[in-house]
Amino acid sequence: MDADALADARNREWARLDELSRQRLDGAGVDELITRYRAASADLADLRSSVGSSPQSAYVSTILARARLRLTGQSDNVLRQIARFFTLQLPAALYRLRWTTLVIAVASLLVVAVVAVWVSSDPALVAALGAKADLAYYAEHAFTDYYTENPAAEFAGMVWTNNAWIAAQCVLFGVTGIWPIMVLMQNAVNVGLAVGIMFAFGRGDVVVLYLLPHGMLELTCVFVAAAAGLHIFWAWLAPGERTRGVALAAAGRSLGTVALGLVFALALAGTVEGFVTGWGLPWPLKIGIGALALGLFLGYMLILGRRAQRRGETGDLTEFEAGTPTLVVG
Repeated sequence: MDADALADARNREWARLDELSRQRLDGAGVDELITRYRAASADLADLRSSVGSSPQSAYVSTILARARLRLTGQSDNVLRQIARFFTLQLPAALYRLRWTTLVIAVASLLVVAVVAVWVSSDPALVAALGAKADLAYYAEHAFTDYYTENPAAEFAGMVWTNNAWIAAQCVLFGVTGIWPIMVLMQNAVNVGLAVGIMFAFGRGDVVVLYLLPHGMLELTCVFVAAAAGLHIFWAWLAPGERTRGVALAAAGRSLGTVALGLVFALALAGTVEGFVTGWGLPWPLKIGIGALALGLFLGYMLILGRRAQRRGETGDLTEFEAGTPTLVVG
């Protein structure tokens, strides 16, 4: 086959296909696009089988690629996808978790309070936790030195990555139903023990002042991560009219975004812990910075999340990205 001869014979048809690929089409135009797409595909196959790679085959391939995008659709611009994620998908997913997060927060803080009161009011229990000299050193020095013994940037990065990994585990392993509860209990008991020891040695004011600046946002992020994990577990346990696989996939897509979103929130909490908590600023200012960080997160979660929900967002992918859902009766 002569590639130049075929190009001369088909050039007008290829140009028409290229023109259709760039236009807004009605029903008849779509039909014509499909017909010409099939014809050009056959021409490309002939060219490649007879002459291999050539300028003509490259030209037809480019036209076909453009036409294929018109037929199958194309994903949004990356910047538009990022904007949609942070303004719609993520806040909508966080907003869905608001009540579960509140219940988890109240229950966790109650455990902290019970453990702290139990430890601080029982000298025998305090003695069972370690040597008196070691516990006294912890209360007088080690607890506060922890926040300044490393350079601020290094310490902030360390606590950020550790907390982000804990939050990710709560979400990713939430389907077990056990992992988030285990993390919450372990965290609440450890905080309660620390608070109890500090109160037992008369340093209750210190532990409160050192935990509040970063702890308000940091603990909230852990509560949100656990809530996301438990919601995924519940989707598997009680899928409703959907199959368990479909329900679990939808919950995983819509709430898995929370793990990524919390990375940024925990980066803010880590910055506060590394550069504010242990350093020489007035305590009202430190606590005010921590409260502001928490307020920013809650505003994003509740205000922006409510707006996203009213627009019909759930945190899930669009139907084009996720695939057409299975329809059920009822």
